[in-house]
Amino acid sequence: MTDPAKVRRHAERIRELVASVVRSQIKDPRLGMITITDARITADLRDATVFYTVLGDAAAQASTAAALESAKGMLRSTVGKALGLRHSPTLTFVLDDVQDQVKHIDDLLAAARNADAEVQRLAANAQYAGEAQPYRVDEEDSDVEETGDDEPRGGDHR
Repeated sequence: MTDPAKVRRHAERIRELVASVVRSQIKDPRLGMITITDARITADLRDATVFYTVLGDAAAQASTAAALESAKGMLRSTVGKALGLRHSPTLTFVLDDVQDQVKHIDDLLAAARNADAEVQRLAANAQYAGEAQPYRVDEEDSDVEETGDDEPRGGDHR
């Protein structure tokens, strides 16, 4: 069993190595404005997943994915040599859509704020559907019981 701290260190090292190689050694014109956001490696240190974001539209994302796919061999050999492992981990590149998720969450929060404001606006002019005091209070019965003016409840009245 591999130490989890060792796995985390290797994952962080892979992220740094891939970012460095992408920045300095890959000269592919298809490569857009890329940021390596995260890397994860399996416990057996055989497979690594590298997450990245690309500034631009879908065409820029597709061309960057193609450029990374074509440079995968060079990146894998560089990572394998730098880590000094018996087996170089296979690299899988995954587009990290964090920005899209952030935008979606911001839109949901704005919609919730608008709905809350609408509820507050409607509640400001609201009135009770019935009486302000919804429970029945018999004032006559409570006065009689307190003073004791009523007739005895049981027995003969002759």
